[in-house]
Amino acid sequence: MKNIPKVKLGIVAVSRDCFPESLSVNRRKALVKAYADKYDVEDIYECPVCIVESEIHMVQALEDIKKAGCNALCVYLGNFGPEISETLLAKHFEGPKMFVAAAEETQDNLIQGRGDAYCGMLNASYNLKLRNIKAYIPEYPVGDAEECADMIHEFLPIARALVGLSNLKIISFGPRPLNFLACNAPIKQLYNLGVEIEENSELDLFEAFKKHEGDERIPSVVADMEKELGAGNKKPEILAKLAQYELTLLDWVEAHKGYREYVAIAGKCWPAFQTQFGFVPCYVNSRLTGKGIPVSCEVDIYGVLSEFIGTCVSEDVVTLLDINNSVPKDMYNESIKDKFDYKHTDTFMGFHCGNTCSTKLCSHEMKYQMIMARALPEEVTQGTLEGDIVPGDITFFRLQSTSDCQIRAYVAQGEVLPVATRSFGAIGVFAIKEMGRFYRHVLIEKNYPHHGAVAFGHHGKALFEVFKYLDVPMEDINYNQPASLPYATENPF
Repeated sequence: MKNIPKVKLGIVAVSRDCFPESLSVNRRKALVKAYADKYDVEDIYECPVCIVESEIHMVQALEDIKKAGCNALCVYLGNFGPEISETLLAKHFEGPKMFVAAAEETQDNLIQGRGDAYCGMLNASYNLKLRNIKAYIPEYPVGDAEECADMIHEFLPIARALVGLSNLKIISFGPRPLNFLACNAPIKQLYNLGVEIEENSELDLFEAFKKHEGDERIPSVVADMEKELGAGNKKPEILAKLAQYELTLLDWVEAHKGYREYVAIAGKCWPAFQTQFGFVPCYVNSRLTGKGIPVSCEVDIYGVLSEFIGTCVSEDVVTLLDINNSVPKDMYNESIKDKFDYKHTDTFMGFHCGNTCSTKLCSHEMKYQMIMARALPEEVTQGTLEGDIVPGDITFFRLQSTSDCQIRAYVAQGEVLPVATRSFGAIGVFAIKEMGRFYRHVLIEKNYPHHGAVAFGHHGKALFEVFKYLDVPMEDINYNQPASLPYATENPF
């Protein structure tokens, strides 16, 4: 995926001048070795110029990691650490940063070999707060070399999302369709997050599409589509137009991303799109998402923002689905009950017309859009990619601005069950523990729209930390609470 950043994290060790500097030097070396033994050494850079004990050292280390191309920082307390210099380093580094601290190694060396970084982390966190500096501190931030290496590795997807957001432009086309007020998109919070947005008319897109008619690249894109679809190519007559549209979007991205490195698209798909373009864009949306350029349906700007975050965290394809319909009781009784550890109210179906990448469908067919075809000629509704979503772990989540510009988020881990949906569109039978309560006391109570982003795999821990780093209020980072932990709005009787 070329549309997400590659993180290179600089490790800078710090030392309080009344402690042996050798503690920080040797512990840093051990940390770097532990990381290299277990993970990709290209992810990290060991700052060799100095151990930071003073403000002058801080400047030297900062210049070194910038020169090395680091876009994330780990301040490593090899001992107690200099609370001023280490927090100034975090202040002046432009990128996500974390703090970790060295544990004591052995009971046989607690005189000259004791570093007191356990204590130093308290002072570091206090000084970060004094200076209003954001930094990621792991749940238990003190560890030996191997444990700190794991902490750094867990920080990388968080850092990847934060770096990506700071260089993201969302390109949208058209206003939201009628009756889509739920997917409201006040842009103030986008700017607060460091995201740029370019809002365009559908007419601008249609003009660009017309200019791509007869583009010499269309046959090669059609061939690629035919290869991807295989036996699922049920509407071959529409591929040339879909290829023309895909090229239109890709060229628009290159011409309009400006100084930003990464792009996501919030696209229009109805009500006038089909009749004017002559197809629906779902399959093209799925292909671009598969290339690492998330595309949301129905001009859902915060939906595609969420998709981009999920792409950065997971380094994998994501999708955007309606939290759509309940699972019929007979389906639950036949295919889920006594086979999986879920109540009926834990289950639901996630669906969208056909925007999910083919790699995330059990089998796929490119067909017409059944809902739209109820009111329009079938020939202008062609272009959806249908199939049951692959079973496995998922994370359902969303970052959203409310209509009055308050930022909030939710994260819920679960799975797609290996149960045939017997329905249409890109769809799956989802199961999330305590989904019924989550649906009522988070999704309904806090006025979330029906669209949710889906990352494949369990990525809740990293997503939760991304939202914390982005200053989403803790009371507004919601999750599917266990039955033993009632929601504030839940009737205790």
